Amino acid sequence: MVQSKPLHLGETLLVAFAGGFLFDLARFPAGWMAGAMVAVAIAALAGRPMFMPTLLARVFFIALGITVGGIATPDTVRGMMTWPLNIALIAVAILVTTFAASVYLTRVHGWSAQTAMFAAVPGALSQVVVMAADRDADLRGIVVVQTVRAIATTIGVPIALILFGLAGPAQFPVSGPGLIEAPWQAALLVVAAIAAALALYRAGFSGGFFFGPMVVSAFLHGSGYIELRPPGWFANMAMVGLGAVNGSRFASTSFRTLMHYLAASLGSLAVAVAVLLVFVALAAFATSVRLSDLVVSYAPGAVDAMMILAIALHADPVFVGACHLARIIVVSVALPFGAHLTERIGQKPHHHELPEPLDTARDALED
Repeated sequence: MVQSKPLHLGETLLVAFAGGFLFDLARFPAGWMAGAMVAVAIAALAGRPMFMPTLLARVFFIALGITVGGIATPDTVRGMMTWPLNIALIAVAILVTTFAASVYLTRVHGWSAQTAMFAAVPGALSQVVVMAADRDADLRGIVVVQTVRAIATTIGVPIALILFGLAGPAQFPVSGPGLIEAPWQAALLVVAAIAAALALYRAGFSGGFFFGPMVVSAFLHGSGYIELRPPGWFANMAMVGLGAVNGSRFASTSFRTLMHYLAASLGSLAVAVAVLLVFVALAAFATSVRLSDLVVSYAPGAVDAMMILAIALHADPVFVGACHLARIIVVSVALPFGAHLTERIGQKPHHHELPEPLDTARDALED
């Protein structure tokens, strides 16, 4: 079994690359990520042993953080006066969305209050699974609902923005010296990014392997201290890796199991989207932030995927990053209280253990 894991990893990366290549060929926004995610998810549901080791997944997260942070320039920090109001609205939106989706899952699908709450929290899979594992919650249902929402959001947000004419061209950095021209800048960036990732991980910060490098990279680029820009292939390969990580969440999940939870997944997603659209409309009315920026900022998907979409859809990655950082902080603070409040509500379900690939991979799932 151990000897077969390199073969499974090779197959996973090959499937991810093929899916990303096809989506990019079709000019789908962030096609390398979306295509890799869809292809690996389909292969996993078809019974193929999709496998992504934790260490490699974290390498991909660090690479993505460096890439996204590299978008920052001294000019991108302007216009921050509208941020406090949006961050406050996002904090309220997260709480209202979680409550509404939880009520849907308990009333319509008969889930226990605690399982419903864990499944309804938008974009916090790693935190949710760690906390739910210590309680009598339906882990399989939680992971399936969270994963379906993450993939559906990654695919659905760009389609919706394109249909309404709100998406722009990709904004990956193309100017500035490369690795060979500025090796000391590259060394500084990589070392600082890894140090920040490890520091946030040690502190228990969700998404630390992505947010740490992103913040460091944004600071170094935004201050003008370094001008190094990662090459396009670097960003594309990192996106393929991210797609493979997210798609492999369906490892050892049968199609029958997926269908069992599909109605709950799509129904809770519809409720969450409806609530968040109300807050997007409110933010659009109260601030001068572009609608496309607000949509990506409020989307209930994985933070890393939403940051890549922010670039691919010509949104402001600095603003989007600040909003999703606020979301992580709100979830981190509120989740323990929510778990405590829902422990005594409703009947406890039978505890379903996660299959081994999901159980061992959950530390690598940054959001």
